[in-house]
Amino acid sequence: MPKITVLPHPTLCPEGRILDDVPVGESICDALLDHDIEIEHACEKSCACTTCHVILRQGFNSLPEPSELEEDLLDQAWGLEATSRLSCQAKMGNEDVVVEIPKYTINHASENH
Repeated sequence: MPKITVLPHPTLCPEGRILDDVPVGESICDALLDHDIEIEHACEKSCACTTCHVILRQGFNSLPEPSELEEDLLDQAWGLEATSRLSCQAKMGNEDVVVEIPKYTINHASENH
């Protein structure tokens, strides 16, 4: 099974983490949440916001193509890069990935911002 390497994030994962044995087909968001990395997901993973935005530093091409809806939403994400994905929609392929969680997110309902 592939693994996810999570780069350090100041509040969600200060030391970074390696998530071993992530099932193929599982969303990156679910894998992070299953390993107690509390990434925001304001729309409850329904592809209706950008709070679970991540940047793939490795393994981007191993994931299935994003939908048109995901691509449209990504245009609104803070810190968008060419290898950005919504983690609720990005399903694990057979290869390891390296994920960076952006420092900021656009969440108008969050009490932390």
